[in-house]
Amino acid sequence: MQVPLIRLQCGVNSYDWGKVGKDSAAAKFAAATPADDFSIQEDKPYAELWMGTHPSNPSKDLTTKRTLLDLVQDNQALMSKEVSERFENKLPFLFKVLSIGKALSIQAHPNKKLAEQLHKRDSKNYPDDNHKPEMTIAITPFDGLCGFRPLAEISHFLSTIPALKKLVGSEAETYQSAIKGQETSQKKEDEDKNKKALQKAFGALMSSKKEEIEAASKELVEAAGKEGSDFAAGGGPANNGKELADLVIRLNKQFPGDIGLFVLFFLNYVKLEVGEAMFLKADDIHAYLSGDIIECMAASDNVVRAGFTPKFKDVDTLISMLTYNYAPIEEQKMEPVDYPYVTLNRDGYSSGSGAILYDPPIEEFSVVKTDLKKKGAKATFEQIAGPSIFICTSGNGTISVGPKVEEVKPGYVYFVGATAEVVLESEGEDFTTFKAFCELHGEDADGKEKL
Repeated sequence: MQVPLIRLQCGVNSYDWGKVGKDSAAAKFAAATPADDFSIQEDKPYAELWMGTHPSNPSKDLTTKRTLLDLVQDNQALMSKEVSERFENKLPFLFKVLSIGKALSIQAHPNKKLAEQLHKRDSKNYPDDNHKPEMTIAITPFDGLCGFRPLAEISHFLSTIPALKKLVGSEAETYQSAIKGQETSQKKEDEDKNKKALQKAFGALMSSKKEEIEAASKELVEAAGKEGSDFAAGGGPANNGKELADLVIRLNKQFPGDIGLFVLFFLNYVKLEVGEAMFLKADDIHAYLSGDIIECMAASDNVVRAGFTPKFKDVDTLISMLTYNYAPIEEQKMEPVDYPYVTLNRDGYSSGSGAILYDPPIEEFSVVKTDLKKKGAKATFEQIAGPSIFICTSGNGTISVGPKVEEVKPGYVYFVGATAEVVLESEGEDFTTFKAFCELHGEDADGKEKL
C-alpha cells in the first residue's frame, strides 16, 4: 500500500467577484501546481481554489491524475472506516481559498432538510442535497457582512436613515414598537417575538419594488456623500458612521442601486485581521466583501442568493429560511485554542512557533493553523482517525509521512490519509500551513452534532 501522502492538483474557479490576475491568492496558489492548461491571465478574476472531492471541481493526484474521489473510494483506509461509512465514501468537507475583489452575493446556505427539498425542486440552481455550514479564516485583512445586528442598532438605522425607512414602510414602526424594552431579553417568548418582528421588517425590505429601490438608493448614496449628514456623523451604537457611509459608496460603485445597500443596515459589518475567524451555521445570512480567506465547509455547493449578484436570486426562500438570530459581531467570531495533538522540537518552542485549532460545533471539519518561525522548527502531528488536507500559504519547508518527504511551498496542497503521523519542518522563517481534517468522536460517529 502506498504511503498516504499525496500531492494534489487543485482547480481554481473564475467568478466576477474574484481578485484579478496575480492579486488573487487563489490564482497564485493554483499556479504553484498548475493543471496542464492553466496560467494566470492578468485581466481575469480568480475567485476560489477548491481542495477536495466535490464533483464540480475535484482535486487530482498530481502524479497519477486520478481524482481524489476515486482514490478515497478505492481505498477506504485513506478516510477511515467510520468517516467513509458516515459520509458515503466522500470527503466530508470542502476546503477553499477565496480571493474576494468585490462583494459576493447576500446569501445563506440551506440546512440539510431544506437542501434536500430545494435540490429536488430545482436541481439546476441547487445542485446539492447537502447542508453547508462554513468557517472563514482571514489570510489578508477581510471585511464582510455576517448575521443580524443587535435589534437596537437596526432600530437606530430605521430612525435615522429615511431612505431605509421608506423601503421598510409601515413594518419599520411595527418592528420598533414590538422590540421596545426587550431588545436584549433572553426569555424565549421575547426572543421568538423579536425574531418574528425582525423577519417581517426584513421581509418588507427584501420585497421592495425595483423602482422603489432605485429611487431610495440614490437618496441613500447622496446622504452617504454628505459630510455633515446624520448618516455620516453617527452610525449608532457600535458603529462608525463615516465607515458605513464609505461602505455604501463603495458597494454602490460595484452594484449600483442594489437592495444590498440597505441590507447592510440589518447585518453586522465585520472586519477580520489575519488569523481571525468566524463560523456561519446553515441558514445564517452573510456576504463577503473583500480580502483573501481560507474557507472550510461541509461538502456542498448550495447557495440561496438575494442581492449583490447577477446570478439567480431566490428572495422568498431566503426570507423564509433564515434563523433571524441577532447578536453583536463578537459573538460570530471564533476563538481559536492551542492544538493539543502536536509536538514542537526545540527550535519550534524557542522561536514561538505554534499550532492553533479552529473547531466549529459540527462534525464535518476542523482546521489547524501552524506557524513555524525559524529554520529547523518542526511540528509533529499525532495520528488521527480521519483524512486531512494541508495547504501552505507562506514560507518553505517539508512535509513527511513515514519515509516519504515532500517539499512544501506557497500553494502546495497535500492530502494525508487517516492514522498517519505527519511532520512539518521549516526551511526558513514564517512557514505557515492550514490543515482541514475530520475525526469522529463518540456521539459524532452516530451523526449527531457536536455541542
